[in-house]
Amino acid sequence: MSPGASKVSVIIATYNMGQYLLNAVDSVLSQTYKNLDVHVIDDGSMDGTRDLMEQWKDDPRVHYYWQENAGQTKAKNCGIRRSDGDFVAFCDADDLWVSTKLEQQMPLFDAEGMVGVVYGRNRQIQASGEAVTDVRREAYYSGHVTEALFQYNFISFGTTVVRRSCLNEFGGFDEAYRMGIDWDLWLRISTKYQIRFLDDVVYLYRVWPGQMSNNWRGRYDSAFRIMRNFLEKYPGTVSDEVIRRAYAHSYTERARIRALQDGEYAAALADAWTALRHLPTYLPAAKVVGRVALTAVGLKTVSRSVS
Repeated sequence: MSPGASKVSVIIATYNMGQYLLNAVDSVLSQTYKNLDVHVIDDGSMDGTRDLMEQWKDDPRVHYYWQENAGQTKAKNCGIRRSDGDFVAFCDADDLWVSTKLEQQMPLFDAEGMVGVVYGRNRQIQASGEAVTDVRREAYYSGHVTEALFQYNFISFGTTVVRRSCLNEFGGFDEAYRMGIDWDLWLRISTKYQIRFLDDVVYLYRVWPGQMSNNWRGRYDSAFRIMRNFLEKYPGTVSDEVIRRAYAHSYTERARIRALQDGEYAAALADAWTALRHLPTYLPAAKVVGRVALTAVGLKTVSRSVS
């Protein structure tokens, strides 16, 4: 069977997302690519999700499972195990698929099996579903992408379709992590398989105050663990120069968030200096040092004048 005719199993892990879940499921079922099924893993919701899912009880394409709350990583792995499609895709319960997503992506898999993952662009929508804006990242890559991917995760999780044989080979999501689980998996897969980019919007990413991605501390804690563990398990996969640049980038981005979002100027400076120790020529880190220092001096001056 060619990739373009293969069955795709779509995993939706949900926890108290009843207000958005129905639209997410509808967006998957409305695909122009018809050979698919949906596996909703309810991670212990207490908002009536089970009752909401009753509307699809007679639809053979939709499968619903409830489990005690165990976190998104175990919920997604449960969906992978329960499903049987030759390819697996994901939709977060508060997001939406574009109707032509699979129709556009599936032909990008090669028959020889060397392409393991296909991903695309996303757009942001507000909690209400309105005000759609483009999400622009620094760059997208296709082919053997390990070195680029190690520097930052340019793959939007909900846009991905992955070959099941890759999941079987690399073991799915690592349950030692609560965040960054997709980056870790794509890195591992990229050591052996190509990852291909579709230059079109296939996913609508909902931005709202309570979502997990707003937890920047947990996100960066996981990111540094993922980087260390990947280098231990796959030594020599990325060059020393790329490793230095990757750490410089991550520490710089955490410094920006510390300063701009939470006003943690001392910690931000420490992160920026750590970035420069990894890569002394990394200009973004030097700029953060300057901006944070100027901001701290300005706040100190204002404080003195007020007192």
